Amino acid sequence: MLHLALWEPEIPPNTGNVARLCAATGVVLHLVGRLGFRTDDRSLKRAGLDYWDAVEVRCHATFSDLEAAVGPGQIWCVETPATQRYTEVRFRDGDCLVFGSESKGLPPEVRERFAARTIGIPMPGGTVRSLNLATAAGVVLYEALRQLHGW
Repeated sequence: MLHLALWEPEIPPNTGNVARLCAATGVVLHLVGRLGFRTDDRSLKRAGLDYWDAVEVRCHATFSDLEAAVGPGQIWCVETPATQRYTEVRFRDGDCLVFGSESKGLPPEVRERFAARTIGIPMPGGTVRSLNLATAAGVVLYEALRQLHGW
């Protein structure tokens, strides 16, 4: 089973869309740190539609709590910039894909600690520095699922 973690997400519809993605794929969603919204936010619920009951959501106060839940050797940080592309690594069952907040990304100490396990999505156009959080989560998650299930 794969895991997908959002570090301090700020925009409710992004989190709702990621929750729907996790429901569709059977992936556990981890929400880590302070959320930039209340979990009863209407836009969060609307983006997740009626799939909230189909997704397993785990909340963690700190990044250390996330590590304790999934294991540090299982974590892949998805960041811009990154030295490795998401297509260049071999995902394993139990891996956790970690995405930073929409405005700040991951904290510097996490970036430093997981520098060798940081992957990114190429931005070939040169005019956009990153994709929307939910879009990026879908791109990387489906590559991991493709590798694990031979799609």
